[in-house]
Amino acid sequence: MDFSSTRVITLMTDFGTSDHYVGVMKGVILNINPHAQIVDITHTIPPQDIHGAAILIDTAYRYFPSGTIHLIVVDPGVGSHRRAIICQTETARFICPDNGILTHIIHNEKYIRTVSVENSSYFLPQVSNTFHGRDIFAPVAAHLSRGVSMDKLGNPITDPVQFPIPKPKVTNGVIVGHIIWIDTFGNLVTNISHDMLESWTGQAGVVIHAGNAKIAHLNHSYAESPVGETLAIIGSSNRLEISINQGDAARVLGLKRGDAITVCVT
Repeated sequence: MDFSSTRVITLMTDFGTSDHYVGVMKGVILNINPHAQIVDITHTIPPQDIHGAAILIDTAYRYFPSGTIHLIVVDPGVGSHRRAIICQTETARFICPDNGILTHIIHNEKYIRTVSVENSSYFLPQVSNTFHGRDIFAPVAAHLSRGVSMDKLGNPITDPVQFPIPKPKVTNGVIVGHIIWIDTFGNLVTNISHDMLESWTGQAGVVIHAGNAKIAHLNHSYAESPVGETLAIIGSSNRLEISINQGDAARVLGLKRGDAITVCVT
């Protein structure tokens, strides 16, 4: 993949949209590369939620053109000795704090090359202790988009930070998975993939337990269930989700990330 003509830069942060932070990062990028195409993935990741950011960037990045630069700033260690890194796969590059955000991507991608960003000549002249998104990550992304080599930005590393990825388990004939994300609608996204569910259950029916809810089948659409009814469906990320038609499953069921979801064959 030739990355020399990259223009697309995506942004994912926990900065929200009420303050100036995201706009300032865009200004820094455009000052360095006025031709950059900046795409917002989201800025409403819960504050300091590294695990959530890791799930969302892994879900989103494959839908962008080859060569896209993904800038992710969820950085509770800002100002500390944590590294800033660039990770290159066969089709994309990722710039972020070295705090585990790229765990799922590193786990799933076959080709990975990573450098620790150290060359301060590609930072802003003044680097604050609290806003590396503006002073380090944004300018580095912009310089990359203009064709600056990763090798000029830092030295190779082989030990980017990763955290354990919880996997569903089959225990006594039951799949036990967990909620890994809750979206804006209150849908409970689990770590049980459609492929796992299909290979384990085959053509058999299933009963899914989510908190106090017992769901006797998988829906093909939300509308198959009456408004207000709890349902299970394979969502757009190809994972089992627990939802309520036109309702908030997380609130109604009182469930949160990390809670168990079980699937039994009937």
